Amino acid sequence: MAENEKPTPDDIRVLDARSLRGLAHPLRMRLLDALREYGPATASQLADRLGESSGATSYHLRQLARYGFVVEDPERGKGRERWWKSAQRGIRMGVNELLHNADPSVRGAMSTMLYELATTHGEEMSTWLGTWREWPEEWRRAWDISDWSTRLTPELAAEMRDKVYEVIQSYREKEVGQDVENSARFRVHLHAFPRDDD
Repeated sequence: MAENEKPTPDDIRVLDARSLRGLAHPLRMRLLDALREYGPATASQLADRLGESSGATSYHLRQLARYGFVVEDPERGKGRERWWKSAQRGIRMGVNELLHNADPSVRGAMSTMLYELATTHGEEMSTWLGTWREWPEEWRRAWDISDWSTRLTPELAAEMRDKVYEVIQSYREKEVGQDVENSARFRVHLHAFPRDDD
């Protein structure tokens, strides 16, 4: 662990080269996101939600299980019906290590994963923009889409990123249950990167 790196909670999976290869597929990423967002489900339920065939979702769920991202939920289901749930609350990637890995297949898997994440973020924002009028007034005042530019060194940029993470984590610790009136899952996307002056 690096000197400035904080320990990872038990419910956060740290990706290595092997597990990255197991996850870096668009449908697998969507399946895992759906299980984390909406809770346990069968391959057929996930197929309906994602507009895929149940054969495809079933195959990719088994692959996710092979790499330890999902597990069967034995408390649900009857007979041959298999229910799946996420094995962890989230994942963490050593982006720089994986993007600079000596193995080109690891670098390719990391690129696939990053582009898929960026696509998902764009789709989620587009969905919000298309549906925000359907939400109560309190939620229409609580959302944000902003961008800022400031001139920083890499060290200052990393410091700012870490402080933003701390703020977000402090609110994850205050998370409320589904039964709390007027609560909703609240998505936060962070995109931070340098730009050329030209």
